[in-house]
Amino acid sequence: MSAEAAPVATTTTTAEAPKTPLAKLTARLAEITTRADYKEMWGVELNGSSDNIPSQVVLQKFLRANSNDAETAEKQLASALEWRKKMQPANLVQQHFDKSKFADLGYVTVHKDDAGKETVITWNIYGAVKGNKATFGNVEEFIKWRAALMELSVQKLKLNEVKELIPEGGEDPYQMIQTHDYLNVSFFRMDPAVKAASKETIQTFSMAYPELLAHKYFVNVPFIMGWMFGAMKLFLAPATLRKFHPMTSGTSLAAELPAIAATLPSEYGGKGPSVKETGQQLAFVDAAPAAASEASKSESAKVEEPTTTAAAPAPTAEDKPIAVSAPDAAEKAEDKTEAAEKPVEAAPAPVPAVVPEAVAEPVAEKTTAA
Repeated sequence: MSAEAAPVATTTTTAEAPKTPLAKLTARLAEITTRADYKEMWGVELNGSSDNIPSQVVLQKFLRANSNDAETAEKQLASALEWRKKMQPANLVQQHFDKSKFADLGYVTVHKDDAGKETVITWNIYGAVKGNKATFGNVEEFIKWRAALMELSVQKLKLNEVKELIPEGGEDPYQMIQTHDYLNVSFFRMDPAVKAASKETIQTFSMAYPELLAHKYFVNVPFIMGWMFGAMKLFLAPATLRKFHPMTSGTSLAAELPAIAATLPSEYGGKGPSVKETGQQLAFVDAAPAAASEASKSESAKVEEPTTTAAAPAPTAEDKPIAVSAPDAAEKAEDKTEAAEKPVEAAPAPVPAVVPEAVAEPVAEKTTAA
């Protein structure tokens, strides 16, 4: 009698649904924060639970800044956490900065439309720079002030209170507006101090504050600088370009923001008080007297130094005229013509030659979503 063949055991498995980029990054969050030994981001305590909406929104922003690639988003998030642990930018908001260097350069305002929706605006008034070397010379100090102003704006977004995720593929409702005012700013020369501060700011902010800006308005930009924004179209992503709004007049801003035009400052086409009256600044301390005293001592020392008369040395290669750029040459020729036609007058105070980080900063943004 032959034995019957035993039935073959069969098993069925259900394929797991592929994880979304957000789920992947969320699963890695505990390890990321442990490795960085820090878990606060823009006022939100990062939490590995998918039910924690504020934490999920933060992760969404890092994903959006990296084309929804969880791996690259993780690297940027880790770097941002390490930077925040070291810099403690939220605490910088309470710090007092040198009034002579940073007063009137930055403001934050909050505007409501008829439906009660709030719009946060950061105002960078670069025409208020009193001296390039003073404001931009100490790069670390400038970065701290700039980060403090950014943190003040981020606080107004109240990301720790959000109740809904950013719509998949839709518009991010948790962003601010930045306005960069270049009234009375010279664009012809790039001061080395400004260049160094700009480079550091670009690198830091593109890493530490992704997807927080909805739009950037560049106002009171000289007409001659229109070529710069046109050139940007050649190497910037369309999504990033959509955030750029250069305009030659500050009063044109109200037309760009009709929902809150009534509350915008009057100098920007609105009906509200000046930004200097309603805008919130950081805290300042008057450190000018001490600096003035040191400068006075230095000048006194120069006056007391004995002078000697020496024969003029023979001209060398270094004494030859220095070539100047076209704008400089034009200015010099114009100065000579005016000098021949007009009586001698006291020279006006020089306008700070500034091309701050605000112009170049968007170039470094890793923006993939509007």
